[in-house]
Amino acid sequence: MADLFSQPFEDDERDPAPARPPQRRIQTVAELTAAIRGTLESGFGDVWVEGEISNCRVWNTGHAYFTLKDDSAQIKVVMFRSAVRYLRFGLEDGLHVIARGRLGVYEPKGEYQLQCEHLQPRGLGALQLAFEQLKKKLQAEGLFAASRKRPLPALPRKIGIVTSLDGAALRDIIKVLRRRHPNAHLVIRPARVQGESAAAEITRGLRAIARVAGVDVVILARGGGSIEDLWAFNEEVVARAIAACPVPVIAAVGHEVDVTIADFVADLRAPTPSAAAELVVTAKDEFCHRIDRLSNRLEAAARGALARRRGVLQTLANRRGLAGWPARVALKSRHASELAYRMRRALTTGLQQQERSLQALQRRLEAQNVTRRLAVIRGRLGAADARLGAAARRRTDRGTATLHALAGRLDSLSPLAVLGRGYAVCWNDQRTAIVRDPAVLAPGDRVHVTVANGEIGCEVLTLRPAPPQQPDR
Repeated sequence: MADLFSQPFEDDERDPAPARPPQRRIQTVAELTAAIRGTLESGFGDVWVEGEISNCRVWNTGHAYFTLKDDSAQIKVVMFRSAVRYLRFGLEDGLHVIARGRLGVYEPKGEYQLQCEHLQPRGLGALQLAFEQLKKKLQAEGLFAASRKRPLPALPRKIGIVTSLDGAALRDIIKVLRRRHPNAHLVIRPARVQGESAAAEITRGLRAIARVAGVDVVILARGGGSIEDLWAFNEEVVARAIAACPVPVIAAVGHEVDVTIADFVADLRAPTPSAAAELVVTAKDEFCHRIDRLSNRLEAAARGALARRRGVLQTLANRRGLAGWPARVALKSRHASELAYRMRRALTTGLQQQERSLQALQRRLEAQNVTRRLAVIRGRLGAADARLGAAARRRTDRGTATLHALAGRLDSLSPLAVLGRGYAVCWNDQRTAIVRDPAVLAPGDRVHVTVANGEIGCEVLTLRPAPPQQPDR
């Protein structure tokens, strides 16, 4: 009951409570942009859009930015590098395409855009469009010009081949060349001709075979296939490698109905690999045929000239003034033969005399053999040198003995030798005279006495003359 009485009566005239204003939720620009981005990404998913490319730019990073537009609207598109690298054709303004991707928002600018993951041209296929774009580009650069096409060599001695070792193209080429040109030297550079890495291998093969000395012509060959199978020969790197090859290049790719960029750049296009081998030896056949024709013409001209000379000779022989000329010619011939015989005989005799003189001179020269005479002179010189050495030694020995004797006598007469035996020499105080008589001195004078090992200064104390000598009885 308490609950019942706690409710207000119907006639309660109290004023109702005032209503609260609605709570406003204020968002930042980043929050609103993120919400829009989430709505777009979750609400649309993958979309397909058709339009015309404009304002196309490919940055150094590899990402591509462009606008898809039609008559009344446009949308910005970004295509990241991971998707751009799979494109078979180049992006350019005015190209009508169909794009597949997801919608997103570029938050720093608040713009919505399509993140493209796949792109294909409208109408033409991607490969065909890429083919036309590259063809137009290389044609503008002059790589297809007829002025840069080089003629094939007339007699190729060394033929280069760039192809797969497993294909039938190589066997067909070898079969034709073995039959038509068996003495040709083949240089084969294996390369993949189908797949992702085929273009790079073909390019390396062309560069490698161009460095081989003596290669006269190169055949780039592959059997038939679809446009996808032959696409390596539509790559720009292959086209530029063909153009940079220093020798003529024959492109033999696919069948006659297959056309590639390599066919336009090559110096000559062959419908099949076998036809390429035929074209290589065709120049040789033409050269041989020309030689045969010239040989026949030369032989005919020689026969005609000889016939004309014979006619002139016959005409001259029929004249009266020249009658009997064969007999006169025979006589002159005989006379010439006799003179030739006499000349040969004279020459033979002269040569024999010269040979005898030469032999005599050789004998005289052998008698005066310089080598033998030099050996005798060397022997005499050796004996004289030995005698001279012995005489010099004897003379030296005698001189040495005489010197020793004289030195002994000189030593015996030397005053120093006398001093060595205990004698002395007395000098006056000035050392100007030897004192031989004590009478020349007085007590108190100073004298100098020279002995064997030095000199002694002395003062005279006493003088004693020598006693007189007794006469011999």
